[in-house]
Amino acid sequence: WAQFPTVAPEEVGLSPERLARVSEAFQSYADDGRIAGAVGLVARHGKLAWAEAWGMRDLAAGDPMEEDDIFRIFSMTKPITSVAVMMLWEEGHFRLDDRIGRYLPELGNMVVADLERSTGPDDIVTVPAERQITIRDLLRHTAGLSYGLTFGRTAADRAFARANPTSQATLANMVTELGKLPLALQPGTRWRYSAATDVLGRLVEVISRQAFDVFLRDRIFEPLGMDDTAFFVPDSKRDRFTQLYGHSQSDRTLEPRGGSSGYRPSGTFFSGGGGLVSTAQDYARFAQMLLNGGHLDGAQILGRKTIELMTTDHLGDDGASFLQAGWGFGLGFTMKNQPALDGNSDSVGNYFWMGIAGTSFWVDPEENLIGVFMIQIRPNRDIGFRQQFKRLVYQAMVG
Repeated sequence: WAQFPTVAPEEVGLSPERLARVSEAFQSYADDGRIAGAVGLVARHGKLAWAEAWGMRDLAAGDPMEEDDIFRIFSMTKPITSVAVMMLWEEGHFRLDDRIGRYLPELGNMVVADLERSTGPDDIVTVPAERQITIRDLLRHTAGLSYGLTFGRTAADRAFARANPTSQATLANMVTELGKLPLALQPGTRWRYSAATDVLGRLVEVISRQAFDVFLRDRIFEPLGMDDTAFFVPDSKRDRFTQLYGHSQSDRTLEPRGGSSGYRPSGTFFSGGGGLVSTAQDYARFAQMLLNGGHLDGAQILGRKTIELMTTDHLGDDGASFLQAGWGFGLGFTMKNQPALDGNSDSVGNYFWMGIAGTSFWVDPEENLIGVFMIQIRPNRDIGFRQQFKRLVYQAMVG
């Protein structure tokens, strides 16, 4: 915790008594077996104001959760990948509206599934793409790509799920396989969550001429002091790696869901869409860099205006159906455009993203506030734990 100056909550306008409500809620969830454990962190005005751990890292082993434990952050990898892409954009390597086929020729001649005439993955009628996918499309999820059965059940999604391109040995292999599959939508027509950010990881490799994991380590993690963020967990840190849980179908008790085998140093597929592990402390470093306008402790990762560009809505009236009312999507983040429509008290202009096992973070420029929430439960069929954490943090703000 030496990386962040620490203050008492009341020094930055947070009520200790009201923060105790966060602790009471999540400790009760752990005691009741609704979660195994979790970690929460809040920083304001660049200072660590509050952090706690609840419950257990591993129920069977009897290991209590600790504040520096390591979590699978899944799609919270996406904002980091997006930052990597924009670092190269700042260096002048491409324009946002450049066609991806210029850099990844495998994706330069895509076809689109005609969903009305396609009956299944073995019978997909296709039409030519009306235009190529652009880098902006990939960043804002308007590329028309699929994510398999999780986010859609069209013929194109079923074809994606069966081909499973994100199971390939490398990002280069993945892009080759993606180029053989039909798009689910015409590029640029609608927001659709997809494997687009994995494609961006390959773009970083091609432009930088570095392996994606090396680029992230050298250009983001080491400069920001994110010592526990990587695509694998070394043997020396395995005792801090949290277990992933889900609820059994029969009696709703927690049961392990595995998922640790792919986090060994021998891995070669570096998923820009969901492959990283991290800690609450490390991700808070990344979030604070964003809140600072691209810099932290002498490391300038991005320019201030680039952060503004990334955290501005790039969808307009199209909207993101996956999100709540009043929210839009920028380049790697979703941001709140209008107050009250979602029924929450967070500020207009705050932006965030999340992971499928319940992790989340947000940055609130108006309040100079960041929050990080780490948990490992999939699927989450109980309450919205990350939303509950955020609501309870905002009710603790008194100044």
